This record gives sequence, structure tokens and C-alpha cells, in this order.
Amino acid sequence: MAKESIGSQPRREFLKLAAFTGVAVFTPNESVAERILPGDSPVSAIDHHEQKMDFLRVKGRDIVDSKGKTVRLRGTCPGGWMNMEDFINGHPGAEHTLRAQMAETLGASKAQFFFDRMLDYFFNEDDVIFLRNAGVNVVRFPLNYRHFEDDMAPFKYKESGFTRLDKVLDLCEKHDLYVILDLHSAQGWQNVHWHSDNASRISLLWRDVSYQDRYVGLWKEFARRYANRSVIAGYDVLNEPCTNNEMGDYPWNVPPNYKPNWNAMNALYRCLVTEIRRIDSRHIIFLEGDSYASMFSGLEKPFDDNLAYSSHNYTVPGFGPGQYPGLIHPRTALGSGSDPWDIQKQEQLFLNAEGTKFTQQNNVPLWVGEFGSAFNGPADEAGDRLRALDDQLGIFERNGAHWTTWNYKDIGVMGMLTLNPESPYMERIKDLLRKKRALGTDDWMRWLPATPIKDSTAQLAEQIRHVVDDPNINPLLNAKSMSQTLLCFYAGTLMQPMYASLFKGLSETELDNILSSFSARQCIPNKGLVDVLSKHMARPA
Repeated sequence: MAKESIGSQPRREFLKLAAFTGVAVFTPNESVAERILPGDSPVSAIDHHEQKMDFLRVKGRDIVDSKGKTVRLRGTCPGGWMNMEDFINGHPGAEHTLRAQMAETLGASKAQFFFDRMLDYFFNEDDVIFLRNAGVNVVRFPLNYRHFEDDMAPFKYKESGFTRLDKVLDLCEKHDLYVILDLHSAQGWQNVHWHSDNASRISLLWRDVSYQDRYVGLWKEFARRYANRSVIAGYDVLNEPCTNNEMGDYPWNVPPNYKPNWNAMNALYRCLVTEIRRIDSRHIIFLEGDSYASMFSGLEKPFDDNLAYSSHNYTVPGFGPGQYPGLIHPRTALGSGSDPWDIQKQEQLFLNAEGTKFTQQNNVPLWVGEFGSAFNGPADEAGDRLRALDDQLGIFERNGAHWTTWNYKDIGVMGMLTLNPESPYMERIKDLLRKKRALGTDDWMRWLPATPIKDSTAQLAEQIRHVVDDPNINPLLNAKSMSQTLLCFYAGTLMQPMYASLFKGLSETELDNILSSFSARQCIPNKGLVDVLSKHMARPA
């Protein structure tokens, strides 16, 4: 059972620590916690032969239930649960290298206890009830293949991972909350970024048939186990694939210079769908576009009558800094310089997106699997980020798109729930968070201000570019690629022993108390974000 909420500290100290960690501040009396956080609710057994939820399926551009009634999927993604990420969970580097470091520092048994308890608290029945009370009707669960299969034992599936997933599926079914299974980290890595649990900047999935066979094999195992589970709305078979920069990001193979390998993607998708359909003919299969779910023009036209497509639609005004509507000054790879943004520009961006055009041309559903706003930038711009998100949601609704936000819960970046800055976990890692921010190890958070280390890395990138003296090397893309390599991958991994040492010598009771910080009852709802999402979730389908 999750522990009771920790007591309130003086507001001055709360604000000081909130500013230090970069978390958006919502004091207890400003939150909606009392209205939507649950009391105790025991798990009840689910009779899978008499399921109360309808199977969903594709009908034209709609998703419908067994009676043909249109269902609009609106929800969020509990990233950081069965696929950890640095900016969500607070650690540096990739998950699998962190787990190895924690086992070395704490011992295998205590390290396993640490991660098990983090997952236990991160998502449980309290979270399901919170989401249902907020109006959510679907959650997209990002999954790491390592929970289900070991690299040293391919095609032998781990009951521990399925047991954890099954418990949450039962809870979601108990509360009428649909689930989309999302393979976020695939065997051999489908992209070169941190969010696929990649510590090497190398992607092998698209060039190695042994990894492809394991990838297809795992989805066949999901299909065997879940073909008759109506709580599952569908299978998001591969998160943010990137077929053609298998040796890492370089100026010539990242947008706008990226060139998809459509033959590789279409062949793997066709094979996968065929194999799943031999076992499971009922569930929707969601296919994402290339280049991190943004490019669709070369995808094979729908070849199955129950396919939907998923794009990821992050936008500049969702991150800032700057006013919305008004002038935005992005520091991210999403743009540079200063540009005016308003609802008309956001709508034009959505209508021109390849995912929007592909689904309209082929009369199939569009699900925006990821999008969101960040709230750890300038404190006085939280309202701008909310207005940008509110407009974006209205655009999705007007155009019939399904959607899930990124992210449900984190340490104070973009979650509906954020860890309390005064919680035991946040107190323990606060100095490490300061160092991570100074180094820029969390590559996702490029909207944060410059630091001396980030400036020096950019200068090094420019010096290298001058010595190489190739006029085809774009300086902005070169600096971005260098920063990711040096700061996210090298420096992030370099800091993992420091993170592990913060928990060395602690008893299981002490670790449990620290990790309970991830429980919904100890977290603080981002009231503004929850209210905006709930408003759109309440709309008729």
C-alpha cells in the first residue's frame, strides 16, 4: 500500500527547492489531489471469459466498439515505469547500464529490490483511479523488451515481466481503462537515442535478422497471451523507429537531412503484422512513421483491415521559452531563432504533418501517441505552455485524432503528477540533479538555459568542424550531435556510479521509504495540466 502524503513544509522552502530542481510549483491547496486521488481499493479477480470491456476496432477513420459506437481514445503515457528515462526517473544514462551499476554497487539482490519497489510505487491502482477520475480512458504503456526476454536467453520469455504487466492490466480492466502496449525499447534498438534504452548510439534492429526475429517473436508472445484481452485497445508495435542512422546522429543523417529506408521499415512491418494475425485477429495494430514517428510518405498503404497509425507531434510553443501566443525562442532541435506562434500556425503544422496527410488519404485513424508541454522552464511561462497545449488539443479534437500525452508522472518536467520536491527521493538526488542540469546530460531538455559545459561542448564542436573543413557540415546539427554524444551518452554514463552510491548501505526498509516518493499519494498534481486535459477528455467522441 502506498504511504500517506508527507506533511507540508513552509512555502518559502518549498518554492526554493522547486526552483532548484526546476519543477513547476503547485501547493497542496492549489491541487486537485483531494478530489481525484483515491482511497484504498482492493484488487478484484478478473474473469477473462466474461470481460466487461468491448474489443475495439478500426472502421474507416474511426475506432469503434462492438456495437459500432465511435470511441475517442484520450489519455497519457506512463513513461518511466517499465521503460525508465533519465528526465522522468531522475537517474543519469541508460536504464540497462544503470541496473548493472546498481547491482555492482548495492549487490544484485538489493538492486533488484530497488527497481522492483520503484516500479511498484510508480504505477498501481492509485494511479489507475487518479487517471479515471481525471477523465482518461486509455493509457499507453511504454515497455522495455528486457522485462520479457534476456539477451543471453533469446526466445525464452520471463514470467516476472508478464506477471507485473498482467497485474496492471487487471487493474485497468477493473476500472474500465483501455491499454495500448507500446514496445519502447526493442531488441537491437530501433533508434539511437536514450529513450530506447540505448547506451551506445548504435541501432542494429534494421540490419540484423537475428534481432528482427527476436522482435517479431516477442510480439507473437504478446499476441498469444493477450489475444483474448479486451482491455487492450491495441498494439503499438514499435516506438519512434529510425531506420537509417544506425551508427548514431551526425549532421548528414538527422532532420532535415535524414533519408528513411522505407524498404526496411515496410518489410519488417509487413512481416510483423502477418505473424501477429496468425495468432490474434482482433486487436488494433498501430504503426508509427519513420524518423521518430514523423515521416509517413513512404509507408506501404494499409494492408490489413484493423490498422491505425501513430504520429508524435511535439511543437515549439509547448517547450518555449517565450510567450504564447507570441514570440517563441526555442533552444531545442525543434527550431532555432525566434518565431511567432499562435493557434493558426499550430493548426497549419498539424494539417501539413505527414501523419495527418497519410491517415486522411488512406481513410484510417490517426492517433497522436506523444505530444506535450514542459513546465520546468521559466516559472512565469507555465500559463503559456498550457495555452499552447490547450490549442493543440483543440486542433486534435476538431480533426478527429486520438491522443495520449507524454508524460503521466515524472520528477517535475511534463507530468500530470510530479514528485514532491521535498520527498525523500528528491532530497536524496537533488545535488545529482544540479550536476545533471549543469552538464546537460538529459538530452531531451534542450529548452533549458545554456551552461558553461554546454557552451564549451558547442565550442569544441565548432573547432572540430573548422579543422575538418567540410562545407557540407551544418554547424547547428554538428553541435547538436556532439552534445548528445558527449553529454547525454558519455557524461550520463559517467555519473551512474554517483547515482548508485546515493543508495549504498541503506536497508530495504530505508530504500522502500525513499522509493515511496513515486507513489501517487506523495506526488503533486499539476493542476493546470490536469484541468486542461480533463476539459478535452470530457468532450463527446
